[in-house]
Amino acid sequence: MAEPTVTPPIQGPTSASAQEPATTPALLSSSVFEPMATVAPVMSLRDVSVAFSGKLAVRGVSFDVPINEVTSLIGPSGSGKTTLLRALNRLHDLVQGAVVSGTVLLGNLDIYGPSIRPTLLRSKVGMVFQRPNPFPTMSIYENAVSGLRFNGVRRKALLDEAAESSLIAAALWDSVRDRLRAHAGTLSGGEQQRLCIARALAVEPEVLLMDEPTSALDPVATKRIEELIGELKDRVTIVIVTHNMQQALRVSDRCAFMLMGDDKAGELIEYGPTKNIFTDPVDARTEDYVNGRFG
Repeated sequence: MAEPTVTPPIQGPTSASAQEPATTPALLSSSVFEPMATVAPVMSLRDVSVAFSGKLAVRGVSFDVPINEVTSLIGPSGSGKTTLLRALNRLHDLVQGAVVSGTVLLGNLDIYGPSIRPTLLRSKVGMVFQRPNPFPTMSIYENAVSGLRFNGVRRKALLDEAAESSLIAAALWDSVRDRLRAHAGTLSGGEQQRLCIARALAVEPEVLLMDEPTSALDPVATKRIEELIGELKDRVTIVIVTHNMQQALRVSDRCAFMLMGDDKAGELIEYGPTKNIFTDPVDARTEDYVNGRFG
């Protein structure tokens, strides 16, 4: 597969291919990044904090993200879930005054290392946002391959193969195969979100971040996205933010419960297998939250 990216073309300040390749690229050079198919965990967070203009928003979060599992970030609004999620592919680099400290490892690679290229990192750690955001003036096909084009891939056969493969993986191919040149805006909300997932998958990420991907969808579309998450985890590790406790139970293998501290910074209260978090939590605050006593 060609050298990829996931999010729309983005470039910004960092904190701290000449040819179309057959495999995904290194983040630095060909010798630094190795495929992580046999490596677990796929990501590791160590004492990760996020501050904006000196005000702490997330404090000291540490946990591992196992490969080919779904990890849910749960907790009340304001507990730092999305802020933490966006730190995992350096989207805070684009925010003036944002500072991320601690260590985030992708395999054994520090993603905040000084030589890491954020745009290529985002091809390995993709993002699907809360509301569907296909490029409205582009066709379904052009949306699906936009990340590859951004990386310089021009060979039609490669683009066609990637478009079909990613749309199949996103359970969208059968409904759009005869209208690939139609504008993405002609799709329903659920189809648009699946197109965004296909766009992310086309560049073959190691990890897919999902920020409340069903919050703007109806129950039928939500069910299809949840089914899709279950189908995709054999292909890509998923970290999802959700406020829906039943959804966390349905789709995730592990949960990280976050809560706002006294200083209004989000902190990790408990992390573990989803079943344990919901049926036998260690912390009383976790039990209160998952049983609806607050939040």
